[in-house]
Amino acid sequence: MKTIFCAVLLLFAFVTQAGAGDFRIGVVDTERILRESDQAVRAEKKIEKEFAVRDQEIKKLIKQVKDQQTSLEKDGSTMSDSVRRNKERELANLNLNLQTLQREFREDLNLRKNEELAVVLAHADKAIREIAESEGYDVILQEAVYRNPKVDITDKVLKYLANEPQEKSEK
Repeated sequence: MKTIFCAVLLLFAFVTQAGAGDFRIGVVDTERILRESDQAVRAEKKIEKEFAVRDQEIKKLIKQVKDQQTSLEKDGSTMSDSVRRNKERELANLNLNLQTLQREFREDLNLRKNEELAVVLAHADKAIREIAESEGYDVILQEAVYRNPKVDITDKVLKYLANEPQEKSEK
């Protein structure tokens, strides 16, 4: 459905261009904006810093589980049944705790990434609108199967975004 809409939009654009003469179309690579923009890079670093402590805790717990598992495999045959069962129960509880922490970590991390990427996309949308209005574009597409480099304005958007924080900090 989205592909059909884009095709109809492009067909309309070309028909309009033929009739109007001076029709400008631009295309932006949103994925590139989310990878290369200063805001996206800063957001990624912010998230890494925010989640570093939890990541270290999980890595410690992983090591603890591996160490206990190795110990149980190595010394399990020499332990009494009750001691071995207690160690196995401890290991199972640790594994369960680890799985829970990892799941919560992934969910929280994805939520924070989505929040930060929404902010980056809002800045990008503002930049795209500003560029479109100032340079007289009629249509800007953010998703395209193919983009001719002549109509790709991603570099302009990245430059705009790179200058945006400096302007805000100077005010």
